[in-house]
Amino acid sequence: MKITKAIFKCSSERISQVPKDSLHDVAFIGRSNVGKSSLINMLTQHGGLAKVSSTPGKTRLINHFLINDAWYLVDLPGYGYARTSKQLRGSFAKIITDYIFKCEKMHFLFVLVDIRLEPQKIDREFISLLGENGVPFGIIFTKADKLSAAQRKASIARYEAYLKEEWEELPPRFVSSSEKQVGRDEILDFIDTCLKTGAE
Repeated sequence: MKITKAIFKCSSERISQVPKDSLHDVAFIGRSNVGKSSLINMLTQHGGLAKVSSTPGKTRLINHFLINDAWYLVDLPGYGYARTSKQLRGSFAKIITDYIFKCEKMHFLFVLVDIRLEPQKIDREFISLLGENGVPFGIIFTKADKLSAAQRKASIARYEAYLKEEWEELPPRFVSSSEKQVGRDEILDFIDTCLKTGAE
């Protein structure tokens, strides 16, 4: 897939405010500071599309970006940032769960995880929740440029070993680096196929 047009459409505080058309949503989510905004900008080749902040947890709304006038890339609030108040964390959780489990436009979800880290408890719990609810999703390992090839391989193997404890069939997995433009073609080609054939 080639992205020739990417524009901000709207921000929503609740799913009743998301676009009411028939276009599919492909959404991105992860712990705060996982590199989600940088990845979105890398995929769209639009440096300022998603706001990259030095302060984790700045995305507090459901942000829709219209891609090629054909589908929406959706930037969801990050979860689990410790400095966010409990009240705000609760509102994030409702925004996230309402959208993922109730929004009919949500076609596929990418969960971003930092390739440098052990499987984090909050990521494991979130992924389990997706499985329990039958949500189609894939995993994107971010910040791959921070590790050597051998370290990346070991980290992915560690994550796959964890996934095999719960999953008979592993979700699609991608390795990315926004700094080095790694993984862009693979992720966009998967989205293209997903939109054409429907998420499995």
